[in-house]
Amino acid sequence: MAERIFSGLSAFPLTPLADDAVDERAFVGLVERLADAGVDSITALGSTGSYAYLSGEERARVARLAVAHAGETPVFVGIGALRTSDVLANARAAEEAGARGLLLAPMSYQPLTDDDVAELFREVAASTALPIIVYDNPATTHFAFSTELYARLAELPAVASIKIPGKPLDVAATRERVAAIRAAVPSHVTIGISGDAHAATALIAGCDAWYSVIAGTLPEPALRITRAARAGRSDEAIAESARLDPLWRLFAEFGGSLRVVAAIAEQLGLAPARCLPRPILGLDEAQRARVADVVEALSLDE
Repeated sequence: MAERIFSGLSAFPLTPLADDAVDERAFVGLVERLADAGVDSITALGSTGSYAYLSGEERARVARLAVAHAGETPVFVGIGALRTSDVLANARAAEEAGARGLLLAPMSYQPLTDDDVAELFREVAASTALPIIVYDNPATTHFAFSTELYARLAELPAVASIKIPGKPLDVAATRERVAAIRAAVPSHVTIGISGDAHAATALIAGCDAWYSVIAGTLPEPALRITRAARAGRSDEAIAESARLDPLWRLFAEFGGSLRVVAAIAEQLGLAPARCLPRPILGLDEAQRARVADVVEALSLDE
């Protein structure tokens, strides 16, 4: 069961805000849009979902809304926080909401050691019956996992998947990297890629899942890439990803995917204006115009 739900395309929706409060109607609309599109899972409260900026009560409410409106689509919920006690509280709230899995990133202010992170995962695994996705996102957490730490955490029966960061590698190099991780972890632990620009390459190279930012707002192009790659149509998957190169370039130029995806959601009427949590201002008007031009040129607004 774990292998089935922790594979394919997992879409990470925004958690839109309006007047410094979660816009529940907009969030529900995003979740229903993803379920209707047929994504394999929905991950609420990932980095795209601004989990670090929300209170425990807001996060519990978002988790309940996600599960309530996802239909039969499995929902995973991000539970990362600075203090272990808060992580455990978030895990309880996600479990009570009906989540099918937990996404855990080791947040920190002070630098963390491997032992700190291993103990965090051990405590969470001991506290819940839900499977856990190891969230390796050094760009935001400033903690990088080694293959040895992946192996150490994967000894916990609760660990079901590892979300690795994307790198600009070719298929052969990525296949070698994935093989090294597979050799270090049990066979039931799936490997998922983040970093949307590298997803096609990683899926072709053997990753089981794509934990996707863009799919949270634009599921259809992400589904085309995923389905082609998993069906062995490598050239088609690469071509579909290459078609989105103008978008991937904006991600890189504007400091990551979040501001770009928020601008797209706002442009398409899926989120209110300036939907990101302050102090994140989002893109300026000139940058938004460039995003709009890309969306129109790629027919992503259809």
